[in-house]
Amino acid sequence: MKSDVMPSVLQMSAEELQQLMTEVQETVATEIQLPGDDQERSFGIVDMWNFRKTAKSTRDLIRR
Repeated sequence: MKSDVMPSVLQMSAEELQQLMTEVQETVATEIQLPGDDQERSFGIVDMWNFRKTAKSTRDLIRR
């Protein structure tokens, strides 16, 4: 088992704290169209996993 313990209080200088707390002004690009956004989604491995997970829970409810 790991016995290394991190200190619960972080120590940093006032300069570092001020730099971390400065606000960043960003603009989100909403006009960009990524390739593949308009294509129909195909059936993938994640869909198969979700299907199997749901089927297992439904089967367990029926068995009770």
